Amino acid sequence: MKIAIGSDHAGFEVKNIIKSFLAELGHEVKDFGCESSESCDYPDYAYPLACEVAAGNFDFGILICGSGIGMSIVANKVEGIRAANCCSVEMARLARQHNDANVLTFGARLIPIELAKEIVSAFLEESFEGGRHQRRVGKIHSLTRK
Repeated sequence: MKIAIGSDHAGFEVKNIIKSFLAELGHEVKDFGCESSESCDYPDYAYPLACEVAAGNFDFGILICGSGIGMSIVANKVEGIRAANCCSVEMARLARQHNDANVLTFGARLIPIELAKEIVSAFLEESFEGGRHQRRVGKIHSLTRK
């Protein structure tokens, strides 16, 4: 899979660990920044990544900041993005199964790295169930057209 990954300063170290983890699993990974743990603004990284995922240039995106909340808010401003801020494996599974989420966000300050790896794996391994969930995802997308 082609995975886009990005972070702000709070997620920088975790991003690099997850990037290596993804490469070890055989995924193609593009890093959208940031490049250090020096203070920066998360929209500068979340928005370009989300645009690229929405354009179909990547299968999924992963965004990491202190809480995952800011990254999720920014990514969800892009039409076609369904970003889910997940702090458990079950949330990651459900985000894919029921919401067809295409961007995973999480907080580097909130979850340990081994759990982060499990969340990432669950998110990438799950499939969208469709059915009644497709109708709901369609309704979400109709809201952006109003």
